[in-house]
Amino acid sequence: MADPRGFLRTRDRELPSDRAVPVRILDWDEVHRHPVGDAAALESLHRQAGRCMDCGVPFCHHACPLGNLMPEWNDLTWRGQWRDASDRLHMTNNFPEVTGRLCPAPCESGCVLGINQPPVTIRNVELSIAEEAFDRGLVVPEEIHRMTECTVAVVGSGPAGLAAAQQLTRAGHSVTVLERASAPGGLLRFGIPEYKLPAAVVERRLDVMRAEGTVFRCGVDVGADVTGDDLRRRFDAVLVTTGSTRPRDLPVPGRDLDGVMPAMDYLVPANHAAVGEPVAGAPVATGLDVVVVGGGDTGADCVGTAVRQGARSITQLEIMAPAPHERPATQPWPTYPTLFRVSSSHEEGGERVFAVSTTRLVGDDDGRVAGLALVDVEQVDGRFEPVAGTERVLPAQLVVLALGFVGPETDGLGDQLGLTTDGRGSFVRDDDFSTTTPGVFVAGDCGRGQSLVVWAIAEGRAAAASVDRFLTGRSALPSPIRASTVALRA
Repeated sequence: MADPRGFLRTRDRELPSDRAVPVRILDWDEVHRHPVGDAAALESLHRQAGRCMDCGVPFCHHACPLGNLMPEWNDLTWRGQWRDASDRLHMTNNFPEVTGRLCPAPCESGCVLGINQPPVTIRNVELSIAEEAFDRGLVVPEEIHRMTECTVAVVGSGPAGLAAAQQLTRAGHSVTVLERASAPGGLLRFGIPEYKLPAAVVERRLDVMRAEGTVFRCGVDVGADVTGDDLRRRFDAVLVTTGSTRPRDLPVPGRDLDGVMPAMDYLVPANHAAVGEPVAGAPVATGLDVVVVGGGDTGADCVGTAVRQGARSITQLEIMAPAPHERPATQPWPTYPTLFRVSSSHEEGGERVFAVSTTRLVGDDDGRVAGLALVDVEQVDGRFEPVAGTERVLPAQLVVLALGFVGPETDGLGDQLGLTTDGRGSFVRDDDFSTTTPGVFVAGDCGRGQSLVVWAIAEGRAAAASVDRFLTGRSALPSPIRASTVALRA
């Protein structure tokens, strides 16, 4: 283990400080600091990694969909053995620099130390290893020693598609990733704000994949520019990783007013603008009263984006009552508890309103949204009931619907490949991620529904092993999960 008495010597969590709010809202640079090579930061990291107890039964493993080897790379970080730490980290995770920024860290909720102390700062150790490894030149393209004659098409370049593509390339197959956007990365690149996950971080990893031999073809709308029959004719296997992209709508009067839109219609063009690629006619919050409907992470991303665009006011609505600040008795360790969380965006401005429901949207004479009517609600027998006499109208010239997603787009590619959907609108697949169409596999959010980035990577890795086995009869690629266990553990 690391320091045998580390958890006794250091009882508090230490994390790098974020950039100051008055400074960071003036640009799109990353909010969180990730100091590399800094002596003070490395000393703090040394102490935090040393708090890991190397438990006999490490519940952090149970909590992590990827099965990350936390005790091992905590120990190696504590010892300063960066190459070995990087190797252990990449053994189970293709993109630790992404999960270290975006994952909500269920591993920390499962940390045994967290029973009676603050848990180990696992996510920050993970990210620090990844950033130190890049800075020290330890992340290099893997040499492919043996090439097969098999070809694979991966449709979609989100985290599931990228993880699968890298695994299959390293297995020796010729892999082509097809992406309809102008650059690969999926929502990692254009759906996550630049201040949380810079495009340069995604591009840095893509450069490694290109050097290994993965081919990216962007600006290709599969299902239109290329049909499902084309893919099956040209490739030996097809892996569909298109994500869950159909937004959940808000069926209230006034929904069709101008200025009311799904979150991605707002965030994607804002991200393009943040990297110097402005989109003509894109919605901008400058000088407007903005209401974000939905209290999750995507809603928080909309808040931070509106802050940087100079909104006059920002209100984020959530139908649920505020979550508790401490772990409730009904969600004991090592479960991932529902807690009141404050994101970096919430620190920057805006108001959060809980236990409310939108009743209608109010328009002006030009057909543009001018206000949002809401009412307090309370839960009665599992239903949300309005509280009489509480309806009021908020001013709003921009209303962003961050209500989650209801499944993949099924028209076009899904129909052409003969994919069917389940009751949740997701593509049906077997335990090995295969479908009823021979040679066609499904992984990621399009098969399991909207979920976490860490689950997408895990599915991509597991699906890659199944595709490899389909092509060659056997596979040496790790397969940590099955589709059925994904559903059970979600």
